[in-house]
Amino acid sequence: MKKSDLDQFKVLLTQLRAQIRGDVRQLTSEALEGGHDSKSPTHMAELGTETFEQDFSLGVVERDQSVLEKINDALSRIDDGTYGLCKSCLADGKPPSRSGIPKMRLKAVPYADECVACARKKEQMAY
Repeated sequence: MKKSDLDQFKVLLTQLRAQIRGDVRQLTSEALEGGHDSKSPTHMAELGTETFEQDFSLGVVERDQSVLEKINDALSRIDDGTYGLCKSCLADGKPPSRSGIPKMRLKAVPYADECVACARKKEQMAY
């Protein structure tokens, strides 16, 4: 991959990381503070709704934390020269010239570490 492409992906990943970090902070704060209302719910339905919203927010935070780890890994791969290479193909012994992740996939999922074929295979094995 060309240096100019790597620079573009690095900017994209850095921006995405900053956006997700902001979302995580806000969702965590709202979930732990119980939303924007300062008064406690007085009806069981309100309590159930507040609990659901808190659980939902914490679930989103957990997913976002996972994405942040993947973004940081992708930035590390840019630095070590392995960004854009499928880790599964490389582990299977394919040479780097045949282990690339298409740029279109990286534009859609810039932190992807597997090509579409390997990701599908992994997904099918999960079921």
